[in-house]
Amino acid sequence: MERWQGKVAVVTGASSGIGAATVKALAKAGMITFGLARRVERVDELKSELPKEVAERLHSIRCDITKEEDILAAFQQVTEKCGGVDVLINNAGLAKGGFGVLDADNTQVIRDVIDTNVVGLALCSREAFQSMKKRSVDGHIVHINSILGHMVAPMGTINIYPASKYAVTALTETMRHELRLAGTKIKVTSISPGLVRTEMPTSKALAERPCIEPEDIADAILYVLGTPPRVQIHELTIKPVGETV
Repeated sequence: MERWQGKVAVVTGASSGIGAATVKALAKAGMITFGLARRVERVDELKSELPKEVAERLHSIRCDITKEEDILAAFQQVTEKCGGVDVLINNAGLAKGGFGVLDADNTQVIRDVIDTNVVGLALCSREAFQSMKKRSVDGHIVHINSILGHMVAPMGTINIYPASKYAVTALTETMRHELRLAGTKIKVTSISPGLVRTEMPTSKALAERPCIEPEDIADAILYVLGTPPRVQIHELTIKPVGETV
């Protein structure tokens, strides 16, 4: 992580779970870290869990990832404060259990999941790339994907979520080619966890299954960021011991 000391990281969905663990880990690692969230007060509360010199590197920005105007304003704020983005962690995600794809009156559920997991991720990646390109930065974009982005579990009530994560898998490869063809050395990585102990409804519903902790994913993010410039971890799958899927 030495190359990232004093550099700028943006983490979406930073108010809880993987996002909260990640902003703390990046700030501890020496990065100026911006946590984007709708519940921005929860990002601010994380500072109390950090030493003073680390807490000073953690900043919060209110941002609804489903609203383009919020995304644009957030990245503009990062640019005004620190010059631009060096690392983007696309962590914001939404899963709504209890709804099938074919259930009646589920349109808003479908739109909410796609807008968060796919559109929001793509727009944040676009803004981060433009910032990196403008400043000739060999940055890194990390998508928090899911094992359900590579297979569909035999459950009938997780709606459009697996399809949205399959889209993240495809977007990771699409971005890799775009970054390569643009002549950059910007990296893109997909991290696909199994069940993580978070606030997502699906996590609560499956609480009896083996789980990994948000800190395990934050550690994985530090690992992929810490690889040499010549190394790109394209896909990293992380499952708890005893995972049945």
